[in-house]
Order: sequence, then structure tokens, then C-alpha cells
Amino acid sequence: MAQTRKYYVVWSGRRPGVYPTWDACKAQVEGFEGAKYKGYESEEAARKALNAGWKASSSSSKPADRNLPRPTGDYLAVDAACSGNPGRMEYRGVFSRTGNVIFHQGPFEDGTNNIGEFLALVHALALQTANKTTLPIYSDSANAIAWVRKKTCNTKLERKPSNEPIFDLIERAEYWLATHTHAIPIIKWETALWGEIPADFGRK
Repeated sequence: MAQTRKYYVVWSGRRPGVYPTWDACKAQVEGFEGAKYKGYESEEAARKALNAGWKASSSSSKPADRNLPRPTGDYLAVDAACSGNPGRMEYRGVFSRTGNVIFHQGPFEDGTNNIGEFLALVHALALQTANKTTLPIYSDSANAIAWVRKKTCNTKLERKPSNEPIFDLIERAEYWLATHTHAIPIIKWETALWGEIPADFGRK
């Protein structure tokens, strides 16, 4: 069956408007903080939504992202796994095109999943900065993405001898964020739409 064509409205992005393909829309919203966009079945519906504004259009049909296709092309996916909370934690990054694991750290004792997700994101940022690449980085952790943007690992985990290596990594990650700038997009992986992120450890 032929796939129904979508038209995408960008209310908040690099250049608001109506776009006839996802790739064109993505170029306007990927890595743009606070981006607002949505897919429609026809150009007419999309243009009406653009004129009506984000609030009027998003309130009537939620969630807005159901029309978003799974990411394609080259990107990095990061994920963490933790047995218990706290528990044995590890994290890794995977290259989308080949599925190759490009880094893997741990396991570490007495960690949390959110910390692992945070460290994975910073690891991917630092690795790309060192290699002078700017591939998008996907993470399924909204908390970790927010922590990276605030440049602080906002964990309540108690520091103790067993997890000292983790806190050493946190300090190094926060220092890196405080002393570096980058233009690498960090994007939320929508598990409900696309399935598990490619870096998932498969232990659910």
C-alpha cells in the first residue's frame, strides 16, 4: 500500500512554514530548542493549522508527534542500563548505520539509569567534538537531555566509596560541559512511536 503523503507545519523552528517532506521539516526543527511542528494529511489542512497557530492546532489533536517517521540516516544513539535503583549501571553509544557500538562504559556499582543516560550523552558529545563531527545524538531520556542542557547532573544519589568512579565521571562530564560549546543536535527518541532506541541493552 502506498504511504500517504504528509505535509508538515513548523510554527517554531529555523524558518516557520509548511513543508512537503519530513526531511525538509527536520532541517528546520532538528536541534532547535522549543521547536513546534506537526504533520497533516493535506496541504490545505497544514496551511489552515499554520494560520491558526500552535496552541489552537495542538489542543485539538494530541499527541502532535504521531506523524513523525522513525529517524533515518547517520546519527548516534545512546542508552543506559541499570539493574536496581541504585544498582549496577552501564552505558553505551551506537552508530545508526552499522549498529556498531562506538563506546561502552561500565558496569559501575551503585548507579542509576538517569546518571548513565547523562554520562552517555556527554561522552557522545565529547567524542564527536574531538573527532570534529556533528551527527545528531538521540536519547530516550528526557531527564538526561535536560541535565545536559543545564550542564548539571541533578542526581540525588548518595556518594559513597562503592560509586566513587561514577561521581568522578560526573565531575568530568560537568567540567566538559562548562568548558566546551558545540552545535550538535540532541534529540529525544520517541520510543512509543519508533520502538526501542538502537543503543538499548534489551533487558526490559
